[in-house]
Amino acid sequence: MRITSLIENSRLPDRPDLVAEHGVSLHVQHGDTSLLFDTGASEGFAHNAARLGVDLGAVRLSVLSHHHYDHGGGLARFFRENDHAPVYLGRPDVGACHARLFGLVHRYIGFDRSLIQDHPDRFLPVEGMIEPAPGIFVLADIPTPHAPPAGNRIMFLHQGKTFVPDKFDHEVLVVIRGDDGLAVITGCSHRGILNMVEAVVGRFPGERIRALIGGFHLMGLPFLNTMAGSRAEVERLALDLGQHPIDRAYTGHCTGEKAYRVLHSILGDRLTSFPAGRVIEV
Repeated sequence: MRITSLIENSRLPDRPDLVAEHGVSLHVQHGDTSLLFDTGASEGFAHNAARLGVDLGAVRLSVLSHHHYDHGGGLARFFRENDHAPVYLGRPDVGACHARLFGLVHRYIGFDRSLIQDHPDRFLPVEGMIEPAPGIFVLADIPTPHAPPAGNRIMFLHQGKTFVPDKFDHEVLVVIRGDDGLAVITGCSHRGILNMVEAVVGRFPGERIRALIGGFHLMGLPFLNTMAGSRAEVERLALDLGQHPIDRAYTGHCTGEKAYRVLHSILGDRLTSFPAGRVIEV
């Protein structure tokens, strides 16, 4: 399979023709199936797709990892480029996603939910695990025996007149079975990257994860470039991930630069970034 990073917080240094933004969009070519995972925060993913030789009109199915704008902000553009691919997503009924600071300042951080009303036939909610194409699985059942990321503490759902902590029941991940192992793709891992890995290991016992790709949500406040947890907590996460059957991990976006350096100090060459323009062969 071939996985192309269409957009991310950074871009390959030798690709000044590509745009970068705080968002994620990946394209997967697995046999005859073309999959779009997330659409970034804007139309930038489509700009980059054209320059990377990715035909969005040929996409057969798409997945929205969770309901935040930096993953679903380009959906309207995708619908203009593609009139047939369904969008698999988790729990569209949970409420409106907001970020709140100090209990006072808050802003909407969800995607344009009017798209669901305008294109009701395009959105397909996922429960448990489904296989929408041969060897491609969308998993919504993600238990949380380990604590979720500390950065989730500012994430809320607006339900009626109240705000409640977002437990990210609307988050899904994708597993793709290749000839000699799995590729696991997450968006921000709000339910905890360790929980997500263990959910996959439980569903696919004995199979190696050749590539783990996605943000790990270890960033605190992006404009301050802080880590949401302590260095010791991030080191422990790296050690725990290292105990699982993962050959390579590719991370960025909401992982944050500081946490990336801590993870890399433990995982070494098993960890690398996935800037816009990077192509991963699994």
